[in-house]
Amino acid sequence: MRNTRVARRYAVALMDAAVEQNAVEAVAADMKKLGALLTESRELSLFIVSPIIQAAKKKSVLREVLKSLVGKEVLTFCLLLASKGREEHLPVIVEQFTGLYNERLGIVDVDVSAATPLGDDQQEKLRKELEQYTSRKVLLKAGVDKDLRGGLLIQIGDTVLDGSVRHQLERLKDRFVAGGTLS
Repeated sequence: MRNTRVARRYAVALMDAAVEQNAVEAVAADMKKLGALLTESRELSLFIVSPIIQAAKKKSVLREVLKSLVGKEVLTFCLLLASKGREEHLPVIVEQFTGLYNERLGIVDVDVSAATPLGDDQQEKLRKELEQYTSRKVLLKAGVDKDLRGGLLIQIGDTVLDGSVRHQLERLKDRFVAGGTLS
């Protein structure tokens, strides 16, 4: 279950605590490790979201698994989530925290979808243009969307820049229907 609102609140609280303790870099590094662990370990991910397993058991396992991997702040945070019954939000909290951390560093995540894979030189040129557009450092994630016939679909936060052929054809059709001209 992806409840972004709940995850965002916990991520903000963790960021605030990290700032207060002057441990933002350490917490960010630990959250990155935690995110990688959750991605790599299907068993741990399933264990965390299981409604059958008691909170005490989850806390015990989380403590054992994380004690040598992350620092005190992130371990305490994960145990708090388990005691509150919010541990299933952990993967989304990691995403939200990463977004907050990147925002703090002036980095923006940009998702780009294209009809065919973009080459390295194309990605670099697009990244530079998006950095000019956003006035921030861009972390580009390029993917392929087979539904696109051509062009690009770019998502920067909540903003979508639709440069797809389909969108251009829809705009052209709307102009014709409205009695517009091609110029």
